[in-house]
Amino acid sequence: MKLIVPVESKSLDVPVCPSFGRSPLYVSFDTETGSCEFLDNSAATSQGGAGIKASQMLVDHGAKAVITYRCGDNAAQVLNAAKIELYKAQNGSVSENIEKFKRGKLLRLSEIHPGFHNHGGAKE
Repeated sequence: MKLIVPVESKSLDVPVCPSFGRSPLYVSFDTETGSCEFLDNSAATSQGGAGIKASQMLVDHGAKAVITYRCGDNAAQVLNAAKIELYKAQNGSVSENIEKFKRGKLLRLSEIHPGFHNHGGAKE
């Protein structure tokens, strides 16, 4: 399964990026093989709709689950429509969050915020 986590640099030893739609990178972790790849988020610098564009990129990449601290309503709608599960990130590194996910220790992300619409450059 492809598990996606927003990150600010190409490492699993960094914290989960607090921004979903404007994260500079995502790590795609394959829970079956343990392999990972880093995806550039071309939506990070968008004037608007960063969360929607980023979500569509992850759908196109074949994501099945996302670990993030928060997610805007429009981005969540795209992910939910593609049946991508959202999980609440916890403090710690990306690798620690992946391990918690694999052990079933992460909760589903239930608090979806309204987003930061029409605020070019604002974090989503």
